[in-house]
Amino acid sequence: MTGVATHPAAPTARFRDLVAAEWIKLWSLRSTPWVLLVTAAAVIGVNANAAYADYANWPSYDAEARRFVVEVLVVRNAFTNNAAVLLVLACGTVGALAVVSEYATGMVRTVYAAVPARQSVVAAKAVVMAALMTVFGAAVAAASLGVTRAILAARGAEAPIADGEVLRALGGSALLAPVAALVGMGLGVLVRHVAATVVATVLLLIVLPSFLDDRRPSTAALKHATPLSAWNRLAEPDAMARAAAYPMSVPESWIVLAAWPALALPAAVSVVRRRDL
Repeated sequence: MTGVATHPAAPTARFRDLVAAEWIKLWSLRSTPWVLLVTAAAVIGVNANAAYADYANWPSYDAEARRFVVEVLVVRNAFTNNAAVLLVLACGTVGALAVVSEYATGMVRTVYAAVPARQSVVAAKAVVMAALMTVFGAAVAAASLGVTRAILAARGAEAPIADGEVLRALGGSALLAPVAALVGMGLGVLVRHVAATVVATVLLLIVLPSFLDDRRPSTAALKHATPLSAWNRLAEPDAMARAAAYPMSVPESWIVLAAWPALALPAAVSVVRRRDL
Protein backbone atom coordinates (compact mmCIF):
# COMPACT_ATOMS: atom_id res chain seq x y z
CA MET A 1 0.00 0.00 0.00
CA THR A 2 1.43 3.29 -1.09
CA GLY A 3 1.31 6.02 1.51
CA VAL A 4 -0.07 9.41 0.63
CA ALA A 5 2.54 12.13 0.85
CA THR A 6 1.61 14.88 3.22
CA HIS A 7 3.06 18.32 3.60
CA PRO A 8 3.28 20.11 6.91
CA ALA A 9 0.86 22.97 7.23
CA ALA A 10 2.37 26.40 6.74
CA PRO A 11 2.88 28.12 10.07
CA THR A 12 0.35 30.79 10.93
CA ALA A 13 1.74 34.31 10.85
CA ARG A 14 2.33 35.57 14.37
CA PHE A 15 1.27 39.08 15.26
CA ARG A 16 4.84 40.20 15.78
CA ASP A 17 5.61 38.98 12.25
CA LEU A 18 2.76 41.12 10.93
CA VAL A 19 4.10 44.12 12.85
CA ALA A 20 7.56 43.57 11.37
CA ALA A 21 6.09 43.28 7.87
CA GLU A 22 4.07 46.46 8.29
CA TRP A 23 7.15 48.30 9.53
CA ILE A 24 9.05 47.26 6.41
CA LYS A 25 6.16 48.22 4.13
CA LEU A 26 5.79 51.64 5.73
CA TRP A 27 9.45 52.48 5.24
CA SER A 28 9.41 51.05 1.72
CA LEU A 29 7.27 54.06 0.78
CA ARG A 30 9.87 56.59 -0.33
CA SER A 31 7.60 59.42 0.75
CA THR A 32 7.61 58.39 4.43
CA PRO A 33 11.07 59.62 5.54
CA TRP A 34 10.84 62.74 3.39
CA VAL A 35 7.42 63.70 4.72
CA LEU A 36 8.60 63.23 8.30
CA LEU A 37 11.81 65.23 7.78
CA VAL A 38 10.08 68.10 5.97
CA THR A 39 7.26 68.14 8.52
CA ALA A 40 9.67 68.27 11.45
CA ALA A 41 11.62 71.13 9.87
CA ALA A 42 8.44 73.04 8.99
CA VAL A 43 6.86 72.66 12.44
CA ILE A 44 10.01 73.66 14.30
CA GLY A 45 10.61 76.51 11.84
CA VAL A 46 7.10 77.95 12.23
CA ASN A 47 7.35 77.85 16.02
CA ALA A 48 10.87 79.28 16.02
CA ASN A 49 9.68 82.15 13.84
CA ALA A 50 6.96 82.97 16.39
CA ALA A 51 9.52 82.97 19.19
CA TYR A 52 11.93 85.11 17.19
CA ALA A 53 9.19 87.70 16.62
CA ASP A 54 8.90 88.16 20.38
CA TYR A 55 12.68 88.16 20.70
CA ALA A 56 12.97 90.95 18.13
CA ASN A 57 10.13 92.99 19.64
CA TRP A 58 11.22 92.51 23.25
CA PRO A 59 12.90 95.95 23.61
CA SER A 60 9.63 97.67 22.66
CA TYR A 61 7.49 95.64 25.09
CA ASP A 62 6.37 97.26 28.33
CA ALA A 63 6.39 95.40 31.65
CA GLU A 64 2.91 93.93 31.14
CA ALA A 65 3.73 92.67 27.66
CA ARG A 66 6.95 91.08 28.90
CA ARG A 67 5.09 89.35 31.71
CA PHE A 68 2.60 88.00 29.15
CA VAL A 69 5.47 86.59 27.08
CA VAL A 70 6.98 84.85 30.10
CA GLU A 71 3.71 83.50 31.47
CA VAL A 72 1.98 82.58 28.21
CA LEU A 73 3.96 82.93 25.01
CA VAL A 74 7.04 80.99 26.09
CA VAL A 75 4.80 77.91 25.94
CA ARG A 76 2.50 78.95 23.09
CA ASN A 77 5.38 79.91 20.80
CA ALA A 78 6.62 76.34 21.07
CA PHE A 79 3.22 74.94 20.07
CA THR A 80 1.52 77.37 17.69
CA ASN A 81 -1.76 76.74 15.89
CA ASN A 82 -0.15 76.96 12.45
CA ALA A 83 2.44 74.34 13.38
CA ALA A 84 -0.30 72.05 14.74
CA VAL A 85 -2.23 72.30 11.47
CA LEU A 86 0.91 71.36 9.52
CA LEU A 87 1.52 68.41 11.84
CA VAL A 88 -2.05 67.13 11.50
CA LEU A 89 -1.99 67.49 7.72
CA ALA A 90 1.31 65.64 7.31
CA CYS A 91 0.66 62.86 9.82
CA GLY A 92 -2.89 62.30 8.59
CA THR A 93 -1.52 61.97 5.06
CA VAL A 94 1.15 59.46 6.13
CA GLY A 95 -1.49 57.37 7.89
CA ALA A 96 -3.76 57.47 4.86
CA LEU A 97 -1.01 56.56 2.39
CA ALA A 98 0.07 53.59 4.49
CA VAL A 99 -3.30 52.02 3.64
CA VAL A 100 -4.33 53.55 0.33
CA SER A 101 -1.01 52.81 -1.40
CA GLU A 102 -1.71 49.09 -1.01
CA TYR A 103 -5.10 49.44 -2.66
CA ALA A 104 -3.60 51.53 -5.46
CA THR A 105 -0.91 48.93 -6.27
CA GLY A 106 -3.08 45.88 -5.67
CA MET A 107 -0.74 44.63 -2.94
CA VAL A 108 -3.66 44.43 -0.53
CA ARG A 109 -4.94 41.32 -2.35
CA THR A 110 -1.64 39.54 -1.76
CA VAL A 111 -1.57 40.63 1.88
CA TYR A 112 -5.07 39.36 2.63
CA ALA A 113 -4.46 36.16 0.69
CA ALA A 114 -1.44 35.45 2.89
CA VAL A 115 -3.18 36.61 6.07
CA PRO A 116 -6.95 35.97 5.89
CA ALA A 117 -7.39 37.49 9.35
CA ARG A 118 -7.76 41.01 8.01
CA GLN A 119 -8.36 42.51 11.44
CA SER A 120 -4.88 41.37 12.48
CA VAL A 121 -3.35 43.18 9.51
CA VAL A 122 -5.17 46.40 10.40
CA ALA A 123 -4.16 46.03 14.05
CA ALA A 124 -0.51 45.54 13.04
CA LYS A 125 -0.66 48.65 10.86
CA ALA A 126 -2.14 50.59 13.76
CA VAL A 127 0.58 49.43 16.17
CA VAL A 128 3.35 50.45 13.77
CA MET A 129 1.74 53.77 12.95
CA ALA A 130 1.01 54.62 16.59
CA ALA A 131 4.54 53.76 17.71
CA LEU A 132 6.28 55.66 14.91
CA MET A 133 4.11 58.75 15.15
CA THR A 134 4.25 58.91 18.94
CA VAL A 135 8.05 58.93 18.82
CA PHE A 136 7.98 61.42 15.94
CA GLY A 137 5.48 63.70 17.69
CA ALA A 138 7.43 63.61 20.96
CA ALA A 139 10.72 64.36 19.18
CA VAL A 140 9.28 67.29 17.22
CA ALA A 141 7.51 68.73 20.27
CA ALA A 142 10.64 68.46 22.43
CA ALA A 143 12.85 69.97 19.73
CA SER A 144 10.39 72.81 19.16
CA LEU A 145 10.23 73.56 22.88
CA GLY A 146 14.01 73.49 23.15
CA VAL A 147 14.56 75.80 20.18
CA THR A 148 11.92 78.37 21.14
CA ARG A 149 13.01 78.41 24.80
CA ALA A 150 16.61 79.00 23.73
CA ILE A 151 15.53 81.95 21.56
CA LEU A 152 13.50 83.62 24.31
CA ALA A 153 15.99 82.74 27.04
CA ALA A 154 18.36 85.23 25.42
CA ARG A 155 15.87 87.89 26.55
CA GLY A 156 15.45 86.41 30.02
CA ALA A 157 12.02 84.96 29.20
CA GLU A 158 11.96 81.35 30.37
CA ALA A 159 9.48 78.83 31.72
CA PRO A 160 10.60 75.86 33.85
CA ILE A 161 10.50 72.58 31.93
CA ALA A 162 8.98 70.86 34.97
CA ASP A 163 6.05 73.28 34.99
CA GLY A 164 2.76 71.36 34.75
CA GLU A 165 1.42 73.42 31.87
CA VAL A 166 4.64 72.96 29.89
CA LEU A 167 4.60 69.18 30.37
CA ARG A 168 0.91 69.04 29.47
CA ALA A 169 1.52 71.01 26.27
CA LEU A 170 4.45 68.76 25.44
CA GLY A 171 2.39 65.60 25.94
CA GLY A 172 -0.61 66.88 24.00
CA SER A 173 1.56 67.95 21.09
CA ALA A 174 3.32 64.59 21.06
CA LEU A 175 -0.01 62.72 20.91
CA LEU A 176 -1.48 64.90 18.17
CA ALA A 177 0.75 63.18 15.60
CA PRO A 178 -0.39 59.56 16.22
CA VAL A 179 -4.02 60.64 16.58
CA ALA A 180 -3.97 62.33 13.16
CA ALA A 181 -2.12 59.38 11.58
CA LEU A 182 -4.53 56.77 12.95
CA VAL A 183 -7.55 58.78 11.88
CA GLY A 184 -6.00 59.13 8.41
CA MET A 185 -5.41 55.38 8.35
CA GLY A 186 -9.02 54.70 9.28
CA LEU A 187 -10.25 57.02 6.56
CA GLY A 188 -7.91 55.30 4.10
CA VAL A 189 -9.60 51.97 4.79
CA LEU A 190 -13.03 53.53 4.31
CA VAL A 191 -12.33 55.62 1.20
CA ARG A 192 -9.51 53.62 -0.52
CA HIS A 193 -8.54 56.45 -2.89
CA VAL A 194 -5.43 58.58 -2.39
CA ALA A 195 -6.75 62.05 -3.25
CA ALA A 196 -10.20 61.48 -1.75
CA THR A 197 -8.69 60.15 1.49
CA VAL A 198 -6.34 63.11 1.88
CA VAL A 199 -9.19 65.54 1.20
CA ALA A 200 -11.44 63.75 3.70
CA THR A 201 -8.68 63.89 6.32
CA VAL A 202 -8.16 67.62 5.79
CA LEU A 203 -11.89 68.35 5.88
CA LEU A 204 -12.51 66.31 9.02
CA LEU A 205 -9.47 67.26 11.09
CA ILE A 206 -8.65 70.80 9.91
CA VAL A 207 -11.49 72.47 8.00
CA LEU A 208 -14.43 71.34 10.13
CA PRO A 209 -13.11 72.81 13.43
CA SER A 210 -12.56 76.19 11.74
CA PHE A 211 -16.28 76.44 10.93
CA LEU A 212 -17.41 75.69 14.48
CA ASP A 213 -17.87 78.70 16.76
CA ASP A 214 -16.84 78.06 20.35
CA ARG A 215 -18.72 81.17 21.52
CA ARG A 216 -22.11 79.48 21.05
CA PRO A 217 -23.15 76.53 23.20
CA SER A 218 -24.64 74.61 20.26
CA THR A 219 -21.38 74.55 18.32
CA ALA A 220 -18.86 74.82 21.17
CA ALA A 221 -19.52 71.22 22.21
CA LEU A 222 -18.93 70.03 18.64
CA LYS A 223 -15.73 72.03 18.33
CA HIS A 224 -14.47 70.69 21.64
CA ALA A 225 -14.92 67.17 20.24
CA THR A 226 -12.29 67.72 17.50
CA PRO A 227 -8.62 66.75 17.95
CA LEU A 228 -7.26 70.23 17.17
CA SER A 229 -9.48 71.84 19.80
CA ALA A 230 -8.48 69.21 22.35
CA TRP A 231 -4.81 69.80 21.55
CA ASN A 232 -5.29 73.57 21.77
CA ARG A 233 -6.69 73.28 25.29
CA LEU A 234 -3.74 71.15 26.39
CA ALA A 235 -1.22 73.57 24.85
CA GLU A 236 -3.00 76.64 26.17
CA PRO A 237 -2.16 78.09 29.59
CA ASP A 238 -5.05 77.84 32.05
CA ALA A 239 -5.27 81.62 32.36
CA MET A 240 -6.15 81.92 28.67
CA ALA A 241 -8.52 78.95 28.68
CA ARG A 242 -10.60 80.37 31.53
CA ALA A 243 -11.26 83.49 29.46
CA ALA A 244 -13.21 81.48 26.86
CA ALA A 245 -17.01 81.71 26.79
CA TYR A 246 -17.34 77.92 27.04
CA PRO A 247 -13.99 76.58 28.23
CA MET A 248 -12.97 72.99 27.68
CA SER A 249 -11.54 71.05 30.59
CA VAL A 250 -8.18 69.29 30.53
CA PRO A 251 -9.65 65.80 31.24
CA GLU A 252 -12.11 66.28 28.37
CA SER A 253 -9.21 67.11 26.07
CA TRP A 254 -7.33 63.91 26.89
CA ILE A 255 -10.53 61.91 26.38
CA VAL A 256 -11.14 63.48 22.96
CA LEU A 257 -7.61 62.70 21.78
CA ALA A 258 -8.01 59.08 22.89
CA ALA A 259 -11.52 58.70 21.48
CA TRP A 260 -10.75 59.51 17.85
CA PRO A 261 -8.39 56.58 17.14
CA ALA A 262 -10.46 54.39 19.47
CA LEU A 263 -13.46 54.95 17.17
CA ALA A 264 -11.62 55.07 13.83
CA LEU A 265 -9.80 51.75 14.17
CA PRO A 266 -12.81 49.52 15.05
CA ALA A 267 -14.68 51.12 12.16
CA ALA A 268 -11.78 50.27 9.84
CA VAL A 269 -11.68 46.67 11.10
CA SER A 270 -15.43 46.31 10.57
CA VAL A 271 -15.13 47.57 7.00
CA VAL A 272 -12.23 45.30 5.92
CA ARG A 273 -13.97 42.26 7.33
CA ARG A 274 -17.20 42.90 5.42
CA ARG A 275 -16.20 44.62 2.18
CA ASP A 276 -14.83 42.86 -0.89
CA LEU A 277 -11.54 44.01 -2.38
